Amino acid sequence: MASTSLGFSLFWRTFFLLAVLLAGGVYAWVTTLHTLELEPRAVQQAQQTAGLVSLARAALIPTDGINRVALLKSMSTPSTMRVTPREPKDKWLSFETDRFSRHLASELRRVLGPDTIVARSVNNNSGLWVGFSIEQDRFWLQANLAHPAEMAGSTWFAWIGIAFLATLVGSVAIASLINRPLKQLSFAASRIREGDLDSRLDENTMTSEIREVNRGFNRMARELARVEEDRAVMLAGISHDLRTPLARLRLEAEMSVADEDARRNMASDIDQLDAIIDKFMDYARPGDAKMGPVNVSRLVEAEAARFRDPTQIRIHSRLTPDLQAVADETELGRVFLNLFENARRYGRGTYTGVADVDVWHVKAGPWLIVSVRDHGPGVAPEKLAQLTTPFFRGDAARTAATGAGLGLAIVEKAVARMGGSLELANAPEGGLIAHIRLKRVQSARGNTPGKGGRDKGNGGPPSTIMSDSNFAWADTRAGGPPSKV
Repeated sequence: MASTSLGFSLFWRTFFLLAVLLAGGVYAWVTTLHTLELEPRAVQQAQQTAGLVSLARAALIPTDGINRVALLKSMSTPSTMRVTPREPKDKWLSFETDRFSRHLASELRRVLGPDTIVARSVNNNSGLWVGFSIEQDRFWLQANLAHPAEMAGSTWFAWIGIAFLATLVGSVAIASLINRPLKQLSFAASRIREGDLDSRLDENTMTSEIREVNRGFNRMARELARVEEDRAVMLAGISHDLRTPLARLRLEAEMSVADEDARRNMASDIDQLDAIIDKFMDYARPGDAKMGPVNVSRLVEAEAARFRDPTQIRIHSRLTPDLQAVADETELGRVFLNLFENARRYGRGTYTGVADVDVWHVKAGPWLIVSVRDHGPGVAPEKLAQLTTPFFRGDAARTAATGAGLGLAIVEKAVARMGGSLELANAPEGGLIAHIRLKRVQSARGNTPGKGGRDKGNGGPPSTIMSDSNFAWADTRAGGPPSKV
């Protein structure tokens, strides 16, 4: 079984790559700046703390023992600093735990003397504690200065958050800018694929590579338009040039051939050639469709009325009279005409020799699905996908009938021009079913299908089921035989 890989669009791939690049760059710069400012910040904080120790010494040295106790009490209240006697039983933890604290402690010992003690906790009281001596007396000075990690924490997260947001915004802007000409190219290519050969791209863009691509695309579009125009002119000329001698042949056959059977066969051959020319013209017709509301039921009746010989084909319609779809009336008429003709040629019953054709519909959300089924031998399952290929016929039995092999190809092309789709399938009871999906005209009352996207009472054949990746439904007979058209 083939493995499936997760794919991203060009926009998201560019976005993620830029986001990773910018985020990595911002992180590297922030880390570098943080490292470079670490030593100056440690020296600055050490100098501030050493200044507090010097002030405390200057205040304590001139006082005698009694006044020193009173002064210590006044300096032991919480403020910017606190000075307390250092006892031998005091428990303290070294301040030096990281690079910053080692720099700070080293600077304090350089300024205050090598016997200076720097602690981060004394008797379970956290802070920056500096142990110093005055003669035989020893003291602790607690500076109310936050640890550098605490000082930098909020600023660090704030800058990281700002950098992250800036990275996202910048990545979206850059990715959109890079992806914009490619989106325009994709849109123009889709317009070309849909038959709009007038689609053009800007040839004056600043990016040289995109400018060259746009110029090449425009040259291709102009060449395709020229080829399409030449083809239309050529086919029109061929049609005209062929029909003129065919008309003369018909006239000469009617006037000079005495044998009735030979004259009838020659007329039949001429009609066949004329019909083949029509098929070629229909298949090569330009893709301009005039879309609008079309009464499908009336159109089916009009096309079915063209088949007057009940010994060859009988068409049974169960379409509601007010059924409407958004389509081109001429194109849609050509679709049903080709389907009925295909059923007349290849869908005749084994025992009756008559092609019985059923037409019904269902409504699935915004879509109208019209189904046309014959009761013939059907098509081998492996050949269903090839039925819409030009000049392809299903099997030898079906090739017994004459034709150009373009009928179903014309149907698929015409339905696609109207924004719909065609699906061909074999009916469980036998025969070929063509499901035509078109946009339906919503009623003024906002009529919506029933639960599960099904409409009841549409009159489809019993247990006829059709599904694909976009829709699935089942039809149930509303009762009574379909009306004959």
